[in-house]
Amino acid sequence: MTDYDLIVIGAGAVGENVADYAHKRGLTVAVVEAELVGGECSYWACMPSKALLRSSHAVAAAKRLGGAAEAVTGDVDAAAVLARRNSFTSNWDDASQVQWLESADITLIRGRAVITGEKTIEVDGTSYSGHAIALVTGSVHTLPPVPGLAEAKPWGTREGTSAQEVPESLLVIGGGVAGSELATAWAALGATVTLVARHGLLGGMEPFAGELVADGMRALGIDVRTGVNPTRVDRDEHGLVTTTFDDGTTLVTSEVLAATGRAPGTEHLGLSSVGLTDGEWLDVDDTMLVTGTDWLYAVGDVNHRALLTHQGKYQARAAGEVIAARVQGRPVHAEPWGAHVATADHAAVPQVTFTDPEVASVGLTEEQARQQGIDVRAVEYDLGSVAGSALQADGYTGRAKMVVDESRGVVVGVTFVGQDVAEMLHAATVAVVGEVPVERLWHAVPAYPTMNEIWLRLLETYGRPE
Repeated sequence: MTDYDLIVIGAGAVGENVADYAHKRGLTVAVVEAELVGGECSYWACMPSKALLRSSHAVAAAKRLGGAAEAVTGDVDAAAVLARRNSFTSNWDDASQVQWLESADITLIRGRAVITGEKTIEVDGTSYSGHAIALVTGSVHTLPPVPGLAEAKPWGTREGTSAQEVPESLLVIGGGVAGSELATAWAALGATVTLVARHGLLGGMEPFAGELVADGMRALGIDVRTGVNPTRVDRDEHGLVTTTFDDGTTLVTSEVLAATGRAPGTEHLGLSSVGLTDGEWLDVDDTMLVTGTDWLYAVGDVNHRALLTHQGKYQARAAGEVIAARVQGRPVHAEPWGAHVATADHAAVPQVTFTDPEVASVGLTEEQARQQGIDVRAVEYDLGSVAGSALQADGYTGRAKMVVDESRGVVVGVTFVGQDVAEMLHAATVAVVGEVPVERLWHAVPAYPTMNEIWLRLLETYGRPE
């Protein structure tokens, strides 16, 4: 006898989806949450960060349009932006999400879960068991090992998305997605921002993405320094932060934000009780089943396959379905692209960086494709020279790249950089996931005059066989 068919540890967006999909297939489900139902995405990541960015993007877009630019007579209202951000987090109150769990007939257990053995957990002294347990505990912010940084009480990504006042000045350490977005957000709200990155911006993406984003940051007034590392951080009795860098320079700011990495949210979960290691990423198969077990699943950030909410929710849909199938003894469809697997994690992951310009990408970069031994041909095109882009913004600046597997004649990667490119990404995602032949893409006619005409220009640059 078990208390539930499935116990989900972690009630963020991903955990909610695992629970929902399993329950809809007939399982009894409980979720355990030690913080807010809705998790990181709802309160400290996706939703509040885009809410911080969107208003300034809209004003910047208006300023790039003759006729609209003349109507912009002031700056972004920071207080109103922060209030709007607060509304999207429900002022960090999870009552509405708790209500959703109740309406879905999913049991909520408040507290911190610890695995005590196979298929069993304990929450604040009470034991529960399940046919299956899903770990959906996400990832946590980490600090780089800079002397004095921890003692200076820096902002992490949580503080960077939830602060209630605009700092006079801000140092952002890290040029990844989080660092780039938060530097952009706070600069647009009026802070004097400096960003330092050891190896440039947006590593792992096409090189031109980081270059164009750095140009956009500098246009916004951000001091972007690459190849520079902090060596010491001190906060004085007045609250000011002094940072020393390895080039001998120093910088005094009101706040410092560290955005240099994430660690698995698996500390203190009791994984050692079932032969696993606390504090480590969890290895899974494509059904999210943890290697070496037949009852434990790890979904979302915690398995380190793709640290993105939408990709975690994709994994969650597959996991919820396959857990239900296994518990009920139904057939499992674990073949590539089957109903019970997350095949897209391997080579078809979409991602948007909401800087100005935006970066929207899916699949493999040219370098990643070559590293996998793919017979690659890549083409690029100036997105600003497309008629739809010129109408979208005066002096539109952007770039697009398409990576093709020549042996199969299909697109394996696409990157767009420019204003409003996020809304073009899903067409590229469908092309990559669907492995649409390049020859067939010639017949997918882009509407004129929209920025989607970039597809025709990329195909023309690629060339059509005689």
